[in-house]
Amino acid sequence: MLLVDRPAERESVRDGCLGCIAREVLTAVDAATAVKKADRTDVDLIVIREDVGAPEVVAMLRAARRALPASPAVVVTDSLSVELAVEFTREGARDYIEAPLEGDRLDRLLAAANPDRALGDGDDRFFCPYCPPGVHVVGRSKAISRTLELLDLVSASHCNPMLILGETGTGKELAARGVHTLRCREQDRFVAVNCAALTPNLLESELFGHVKGAFTGADRDKTGLLEVAGEGTLLLDEISEMPSPLQAKLLRFLQEKSFRKVGGTTDLHCGATIIASSNRDLLKEVAEGRFRKDLYYRLAIFPITIPPLRAADRRSDIPLLADYFIRTSPIFRDTPVRGMSESARERLMQHNWPGNVRELRNVIDRALILEKTDQVQLSSILIEPAGVPAGGADAKPASPEDFSLETAEREFILRALKETGWQRTRAAALLGITRATLHAKLKRYDIRAPGGESKTSPAARK
Repeated sequence: MLLVDRPAERESVRDGCLGCIAREVLTAVDAATAVKKADRTDVDLIVIREDVGAPEVVAMLRAARRALPASPAVVVTDSLSVELAVEFTREGARDYIEAPLEGDRLDRLLAAANPDRALGDGDDRFFCPYCPPGVHVVGRSKAISRTLELLDLVSASHCNPMLILGETGTGKELAARGVHTLRCREQDRFVAVNCAALTPNLLESELFGHVKGAFTGADRDKTGLLEVAGEGTLLLDEISEMPSPLQAKLLRFLQEKSFRKVGGTTDLHCGATIIASSNRDLLKEVAEGRFRKDLYYRLAIFPITIPPLRAADRRSDIPLLADYFIRTSPIFRDTPVRGMSESARERLMQHNWPGNVRELRNVIDRALILEKTDQVQLSSILIEPAGVPAGGADAKPASPEDFSLETAEREFILRALKETGWQRTRAAALLGITRATLHAKLKRYDIRAPGGESKTSPAARK
């Protein structure tokens, strides 16, 4: 791992949690020194402290893109900034997170940067033959095998744009990364933008860019994500949340394969693969007037749906996923747990998993924290009561509203907020989403902190 930080702090940080988790920590104070040191060894992850200064962060990200394209970079800050998050992401940062980098958070980053390091020989059993190389979509069920086969077929074609559908937590972004791996060159970029996390004006500027003077505050030209993606891939996550006027502009771009920056007059070409994803029923959104029909049919050339874990032909993947998460979880590096008891497996199979793979991973991580034997026991399986009841003698029949994805998602968000004392950053980390996405969902579900405080009040922002 490569750490770019201030000289006064580098040694103490290296000897602290970073040194305990990373195999080797290289330290540097600027981009030139970092690249020079990285030339002498393989780097799994680049950690850049924002307090070296925003210009130096940008310089390091650009240098990493040129000299270390296979090494993901994350920027760590003491105070998150939306504007800097956008700038750093555009320059190639994999993530922009708030300090401190505690042990489990760091190990998650390292595991995500190099998942293969946690696996041993014979672990091909976790993946079906159609799984994209280097993209770990775990499962060998009929449902996931068929989905990945279709993904492979579409990736081999000239289909562009593409549409990936599925419930929250099923792995839509992972599937999009699979398309990128199968279709694009190694040096091409994968760029993702959450359409629910930005205001309409900001989203338009982020996608298309703007010219100096296009609006108040536009004091310089800005490169949009369509231009940044180049010949790579642009993922438009939660496309259903895109405002209607911007849907019309996106439709025109998809038809012409060219666009203009906000306030600009020059047409720019974009050869990127455009992938849209949504956890909503887009045909229902069209029928209710919330999504443009013409845009839907432009996107839905060959829509691919990621099946939920509760689907009858995917439930066999549940124990396989559980074993995989036990093997690869960064919760403990030297955990004695090597398997799962039969009663614990039966409990997992009884649950309907409204949060899908993301929920299952959280359950396994909790179990590893609690378990003291070499197998996960039933007593360590703590499953949230939200969503569909798992069954049992006292289980009440579920009403149609209980099966709503929105109801389940709202309940999980509330549970995460309560467990973290209504601290949004920690809650977002627990849910596996960004703080900006959590903010958008709080607004959507009108979730407020206890005591009737506004969701934008100081107490709710902590």
